[in-house]
Amino acid sequence: MANTLAQPSRRQSWFGLFTVLCLVLLVAMDGSVLYLAMPHITEAITPTADQALWILDIYGFVVGSLLITFGNIGDRYGRLKLITAGASVFGLGSLGAAFANTPEILIACRALMGLGGATLLPSGLAIVSALFPDPRERALAIGIFAATFAAGFAIGPLLGGTLLVSFDWGVVFLINVPVVVIFLIAAPFFLRDVRSTRYGRVDLPSLILSFVGILLFTWSVKTAAAYGFGIHQMLVGGISVAALALFIRRQTWINDPLLDLSLFHDRVFTLAILTGLLSLVVWSATGYLSGIYLQSVLGYPVFTAALLTLPGALVLTATCVGTSRIVERIGRKVALVATHLLIGGGVLLLLLTSTEAGTAVLVTSTVIASIGYGLSFSLVAEIAVSAVPAERAGAAGSIAETSNELGNALGISLLGSVAAVCFRLFGPGVAGTLNETLAQPNLPPELALQAKQGFLCGLHVAAGIGGVIALAVGIIAWLWLPKKLPE
Repeated sequence: MANTLAQPSRRQSWFGLFTVLCLVLLVAMDGSVLYLAMPHITEAITPTADQALWILDIYGFVVGSLLITFGNIGDRYGRLKLITAGASVFGLGSLGAAFANTPEILIACRALMGLGGATLLPSGLAIVSALFPDPRERALAIGIFAATFAAGFAIGPLLGGTLLVSFDWGVVFLINVPVVVIFLIAAPFFLRDVRSTRYGRVDLPSLILSFVGILLFTWSVKTAAAYGFGIHQMLVGGISVAALALFIRRQTWINDPLLDLSLFHDRVFTLAILTGLLSLVVWSATGYLSGIYLQSVLGYPVFTAALLTLPGALVLTATCVGTSRIVERIGRKVALVATHLLIGGGVLLLLLTSTEAGTAVLVTSTVIASIGYGLSFSLVAEIAVSAVPAERAGAAGSIAETSNELGNALGISLLGSVAAVCFRLFGPGVAGTLNETLAQPNLPPELALQAKQGFLCGLHVAAGIGGVIALAVGIIAWLWLPKKLPE
């Protein structure tokens, strides 16, 4: 028997939505502001190339490892309690990160933020779904939910860029704290708890297998990119694959699986989740590499680099809000296919960038790809939460958000590692990253140019791989999905 919200008033529903959006905005801002802050962090605490990647994506991998678990915990024991506790942990982690003075401490605080962040998105999406039982209003609310996430990526660089002009890099984490405080004050007034009592305990072995498998896989990929392949990397990689395979197998026979594999019998759901994963792989990698390109290759100050991300972010936000209307006009199949074609076409434009010029190309690339990202963010979430009964919205939403968070971390880890390998092969060999190389005292101009060219080679290879994969999945979606999909 599910315990659900009594039908909320329309006003209460919208106030509840805006309360949840505080946390969505926080998570999005945290992701984008860090891309622009990395050169400052590198200069201040001098992380190695491997540590720099961990600083960027340990948050995403902790979140991705725990989203399914916390989505289920929220369904069983109460989403509001979970999201409130998670927001508090996120705030504490942000406070610690703001004053971290070593790479190790910063990585640990980012992991703590991930622990809190894993409660925010699936519970928030499930609460929004429960607040809007009408399918049309729910689709609009989810579009606003996704648009807020996109808007955070616009606000984050602008706010962070402004603050970084006058303050140390720790301020990009400190700005999370007042947002958490606002949510903790507002939540008891505008949100009520939702949970289901039909499902059993969270399966601890499944949690351990998924968490260990994802983290070990990431470590093996990162170390192979930074230092080359070796016995340790291959051994750990094999263990990670075995752990994930055991996790999937376990979900097929336990009574209360963390991952409901039966949902993937639906082609539309499967393609939507794949869309969420791949779109974030491309977005996170190109966003991270583009931030370095604008600042360290073309030489723009951080605030100017932030302004150049604004057109794409605005297009992304507008597309998220308008996705429900777009889908009504062109249908789900065309929308899913268009998502991949727009992302792939936009990202491949980055191949035209050079060490001397590329601003116009980068902005154009971002605008085109952002239409695809906007379709993806709203459509994936809407398909996920509408595919299951209301009391299972947290679990279904967690699958959608897991695909996004894993894509976000995998993009930086995998495609970022590809870029790192290219720099290691074609850079001057002075240091492990472009920023470290350019910071070397008395660096000859020819070595500086070689470092920029080595980085640009990595950007091109990563963008090429991401663009080709996106186009290929778009073609597969067109051929695989039926002509008319249920709305």
